[in-house]
Amino acid sequence: MPNDVLEKYIRAGRIAARVREEMRRIVREGMPLIEICEIAEDMIRKLGGSPAFPCNVSVNEVAAHYTSPPKDTRVVPSGSLVKVDIGVHVDGYIADTATTICFNPEYENMVYAAERALEAAIKVIRPSVIISKVSSEIEAVIERYGFKPIYNLSGHEVGHYVIHAGKSIPNVSHLSIERMRPGGVYAIEPFVTLKGAAGRVEDGPEKYIFRLVKMKASLKSSEAKELLKAIETNFRTLPFAERWLNRIYGQNESYKRAFSELLSSKCLMAYPVFIEASGSPVAQAEHTVYVGEKDIIVLTA
Repeated sequence: MPNDVLEKYIRAGRIAARVREEMRRIVREGMPLIEICEIAEDMIRKLGGSPAFPCNVSVNEVAAHYTSPPKDTRVVPSGSLVKVDIGVHVDGYIADTATTICFNPEYENMVYAAERALEAAIKVIRPSVIISKVSSEIEAVIERYGFKPIYNLSGHEVGHYVIHAGKSIPNVSHLSIERMRPGGVYAIEPFVTLKGAAGRVEDGPEKYIFRLVKMKASLKSSEAKELLKAIETNFRTLPFAERWLNRIYGQNESYKRAFSELLSSKCLMAYPVFIEASGSPVAQAEHTVYVGEKDIIVLTA
């Protein structure tokens, strides 16, 4: 990897780590979820990065993909488990990190298991390591603490302006000869739930994160064409929140019709909120790692 590109990954990682640790200090019971999202995203911008995706604030059985819609009224419940997942990019080079903030002593060990599984996975990562070895380590540590991994959520390779690129890093043991390639950047993210839970996520009905999937010339309205161009210019292929569009366009009816047309024409895709299938709480920990020719760098440490 060229030195200038690696330096951008390192800058993105430093910003992401700083924001993650600030959010651990800031988030409290009763706090509006939209405030958490906007504080994190604004902090990323002030530190010289850009959000690589909307800040995810996923509470209790919600595992991932919840960001506040415009005018969200939800707050952090008392006694809850709150996952804050942050993405930062510098010129499209992405660092992805997450932490779980626990307001319920009953679930502290589950958070601890997620963090220890992440540490154990990073210890076995080296150039050309077989990915299944990393996955097996994650599962073994989680089970050692008496919990269960979420089998259908995975870590992932990170690309230029692409969050999920190339290889996946499952959180459960599997048969594979795929290897981590030197020069690759990988987000490692154990998801942990209770031993008696289903251990998988299902798509919830809500969808608040969107991504451009294709430019389409056959759009009917000029407003939709203009909005599509603005999305491509501002976000490229990275996920975005409708809150971000509202900063530009407000809540006028013309914008709402244009956004609806982009969704119905499949120019945009929407990410469903992921919910643990049995309704059990989920904890998460995540770092992004650069795999070099001889060693690794934990970009978000």
